[in-house]
Amino acid sequence: MNLKNGDTKKLFEATVKEPSFGESFRGAWIFRNSDMKFEDVLGSPPFNSVKEEIQKIINRYYVTAFNKAFDFGFLESRGVFVRNELPDIMEKAKSACRIPRFNGEYKYPNVEEAWNFFFPDIYYKEKHRALDDAKHEAKILFMMYKRGEYRINYL
Repeated sequence: MNLKNGDTKKLFEATVKEPSFGESFRGAWIFRNSDMKFEDVLGSPPFNSVKEEIQKIINRYYVTAFNKAFDFGFLESRGVFVRNELPDIMEKAKSACRIPRFNGEYKYPNVEEAWNFFFPDIYYKEKHRALDDAKHEAKILFMMYKRGEYRINYL
C-alpha cells in the first residue's frame, strides 16, 4: 500500500500446502469458514516452491500485518524473515478503537471490529483469504495513518 494515496496492488497470490497436508485436514476450520476448498489446497504446490519469491518481496518493502506476531511467526518458522517491520496494525487499532474489555482495559479488535470502527457505513465480512484480508487491513492502516493514529517516523 502506498501511504501517500492509499493505493494498493497485489504483489503475490498463491495457494500452497504444507508437507503434512492430507485427508485429515478435510474438516479444518478454514474450509468451514471461507470459500477455500480442501481440493484447492490439495492441488497446490508446496510452500518451499514459492518461499524465495516471498522473501524477495519482503526484502524490498516495509512490512506489517494485523496480528503480525502470528503471521511473521508462521513465515519465520518456514525460513522467511522480515527485515523491515512496521508497527502491528492490530496493536495500533487497539488504542484507536478503544473497545472495552470486562476489566476496563481495551481489547485487541479483530479485523471486522476495526473495520466497523473506521468504516461504519461499509459492510465487511472477513473472508479469511490472504489477499482480501490484506487489502482490507491495508485500508484500516491507511485510515489510522491519515488520522495520526499510525505513526511512521522512519519512512
